[in-house]
Amino acid sequence: MTAPFQVYFPGKKKVDVKFKDFWIKTDQPEKYDGDNTAPDPFSIFLSSLGACAGIFAKSFCDKRNLDTQNMRLELTPYFKKEQAHMEKIEITLHVNQSFPEKYIKAIIKAMNGCAVKNQLHPDIDAETRVAYLED
Repeated sequence: MTAPFQVYFPGKKKVDVKFKDFWIKTDQPEKYDGDNTAPDPFSIFLSSLGACAGIFAKSFCDKRNLDTQNMRLELTPYFKKEQAHMEKIEITLHVNQSFPEKYIKAIIKAMNGCAVKNQLHPDIDAETRVAYLED
């Protein structure tokens, strides 16, 4: 049986991962001897966290026929001073003015159900919130 994730080294600091029929390409910034041709693995990890919280928010809205036209999610990591370890991550879902206030706590709860977010170390303060877009 082949492992579900296969990792290849196409050159220099590039590392590619094959998963099913998909390829996930990574590289390193030039300051780390990479060519900066793809995101670094840690950025892909953070992207997966945003995508996971995002699909939970989108599914929540779809089930309730809520408008998601201009909705967007922002993810901001904060790191310990002079260390490469995250101490906090903020996830902010920006919703239309028409988003019902009665669903704010429920959509935050839905986003907090994200499997990627739930793998974070318990010492990382993860704050999830909703903000209304300006007209």
